[in-house]
Amino acid sequence: MRRVFFIVGPTATGKSELGADVGHELNAEIVSADAFQIYRGLDLLTAKPDGSTLAKAPHHLIGTKPLHEEMNAEKLRRLALRAIEEINSRGKLAIVVGGSGLYIKALTHGLAPLPKSDPKLREELNAMSLDALHSQLIELDPETAGKIDVKNRRRLVRALEICLLTGKPASAQREQWAIAASLCEARPTAVMGTRRGASHSEAARGVFVFRDRKELYARINQRVEAMFEKGVIEEMRASGATSATASQMIGLREIRQLLEGKMSLLQCTAQIQQATRRYAKRQLTWFRRQTNFSSLNLSLLSHNEAVKWILLRMLSAVCTRDD
Repeated sequence: MRRVFFIVGPTATGKSELGADVGHELNAEIVSADAFQIYRGLDLLTAKPDGSTLAKAPHHLIGTKPLHEEMNAEKLRRLALRAIEEINSRGKLAIVVGGSGLYIKALTHGLAPLPKSDPKLREELNAMSLDALHSQLIELDPETAGKIDVKNRRRLVRALEICLLTGKPASAQREQWAIAASLCEARPTAVMGTRRGASHSEAARGVFVFRDRKELYARINQRVEAMFEKGVIEEMRASGATSATASQMIGLREIRQLLEGKMSLLQCTAQIQQATRRYAKRQLTWFRRQTNFSSLNLSLLSHNEAVKWILLRMLSAVCTRDD
């Protein structure tokens, strides 16, 4: 197991600031596990850490990919593992900080061996309507069809692609991953190798940070308001083309509609706040169910107290490992 510690949790909890301060205290380096902060540009929309936060410790995988590039869990996993390996090779600890649950789990448990995209098949599927895609998915994988967002073309296409290329429903692939994950947590060990299936003798170690819901929602609302005050509309005007992956950023669609005159600034702000709150709720559910990291309610501590708590937790983890 590489020298890695995870700080995970929902958006707007203060993970970035915590990670940077912990990293500064330990002379460690930060590896971002955020689905959208990896893109260059749209710094306000993706709530990238500000300059003073980034200056506290070296950060990796923030603002490194163009907006037009497609990303997925496997790509980010490879990039993160490479960054962790480089950090460890310098004798330093890597601190993975993020709220994208799938990406975090890709690091702690690996990924099921899914097929690569087939360009010809992808072209055929992209030519189909959303209704046609969903109807075909119902035939091939009714379980996934009942759960998937029927308006999300990218996910519909990928689910069908998996079915057609493997001859098995995408839900079966997820079940295989879930079984592997449960076995990892029961041992406990973590599949965290440079290749799928690599074995290790240690569990992934980390902390799941959160806040009381009322406080978290207030922080989200304030952050969205500040985003507009700092110029996110101008940032969007200058952003250029975005990939299907980048287009999933919360707020991107709403601000585009604002720029097209389809909604007011007040409506745009309220919709982004609501979408972000819903996302935070999903993140809370994910991390509570999918990780066995220690929990830390930041509503009960000052920032400095939280940093000290995490440092003590990391020291305890090191002592346990050495024993």
